[in-house]
Amino acid sequence: MIIFVVFLAIVFIILSSTLFKLHPLVGLLLAALGVGIFAGLPIDKLADTIGKGFGELMSKIGLMVILGCVIGAILDKSGAAIKVADIILKLFGEKYPSFAMSVIGAIVGIPVFCDSGFIILAKLNKIVAKKTNRPLGTIAIALSGGLFATHTLVPPTPGPLSAAGNLNLSHGIGLVILVGLVVSIPSLFLSTWFAQKYARNLAIAEDAAENWGETHHQTLPSGWKAFMPILLPILLITVASFAKILALNETLTKWLGFFGSPLVSFLIAIFFSYNLFPEKPFEKIFACFKSGIEHCGTTLVLVGAGGAFGAILKETPLKDMVSNWLVANQTSGIVFLLIAFLVAAFFKTAQGSTTTSMVLTSGILAPLLVSMGFSEPLDLTLLVMAIGSGAMTVSHTNDAWFWVVSQFTGLTQGDAYRTHTILTGLQGVVSIITVCLIYLLFHL
Repeated sequence: MIIFVVFLAIVFIILSSTLFKLHPLVGLLLAALGVGIFAGLPIDKLADTIGKGFGELMSKIGLMVILGCVIGAILDKSGAAIKVADIILKLFGEKYPSFAMSVIGAIVGIPVFCDSGFIILAKLNKIVAKKTNRPLGTIAIALSGGLFATHTLVPPTPGPLSAAGNLNLSHGIGLVILVGLVVSIPSLFLSTWFAQKYARNLAIAEDAAENWGETHHQTLPSGWKAFMPILLPILLITVASFAKILALNETLTKWLGFFGSPLVSFLIAIFFSYNLFPEKPFEKIFACFKSGIEHCGTTLVLVGAGGAFGAILKETPLKDMVSNWLVANQTSGIVFLLIAFLVAAFFKTAQGSTTTSMVLTSGILAPLLVSMGFSEPLDLTLLVMAIGSGAMTVSHTNDAWFWVVSQFTGLTQGDAYRTHTILTGLQGVVSIITVCLIYLLFHL
């Protein structure tokens, strides 16, 4: 019954905005209330659960979104985005800008949440599109595909890292990283092809506060200064993540973890960004804060609403039902990988969070590993990849990632469904096919 209720809720979320023209916030909140009531959750606690879910997700990424917007404004107003675009295009050539953005996304998506990575690079999307005379939709969707591929498959992002921990692979993270990189490669080519073919004619809502056709900078910053706001947070977050993995000195690990937290690393990047403004740096950074904060209000509201819907689902018996079904229908080998994919895809589609989907699915499957014949490091690693592939499938309105891509690109909700949502589904399918091929290769 609960599975049917959740399915109807997902359909309602989609139809509420596309057919009934309700604001997505209203659709998400009504769906959360409906699931809670039909699942038999205590009526007197429904509102508190929704508020708690909204607040918890905002506490995790709210400030990150705001500071990411500020960094994006800094890249824009200092001319750093133009300089970065020039360097990228020289490396890849102006014939392959969408593939270049997909690769950049894949690199950034390894240590950084795809949400914040896209926010940081959103200004770069527009600069690259203008300089290469390519549609903004193509560039943006290619970037989102690259970010999402490694975000779900390659540690040290929390999803694959948590799944590896649940499956007793904490000491085999190096193998997970290596296999994750291999599995993500087909997804990069898919993202590039899909963006070029299906995202080139998108109608982009222009932001009146941005006038890209009239942006001029007399003197561009040097290359290292231009890349600094992007690369410094990535470097700090990566070092902090690997300090934990390598079990370095406890005090050192704590300090690296402090400086490598998204909040602190973004603040450090903003502090060093004063060097990008030779004249009146304090005044111009203040203007960047004002611009960044003004541009992320709607996104924050929708991100929080997705968290509220997910909080209601966590209170339902959904997880226990899936676990009991798996125990009653034991299987092994490649079928087990496909089951892991489907379970993760269900949780992803139902509650929105990729990380939560991977944590829930790996937690359900962990007690079944021995009976399913999964004990070798490679097999367990491929199981993490199967879960990650499912956790890609699919991103829609209850997912913060959906709103970040659509809002920061200027896509209508319908176009976001036709491009972003479909691409995430295709990425998941291509990734699980790659995982199964690797499994068959080593088990012939």
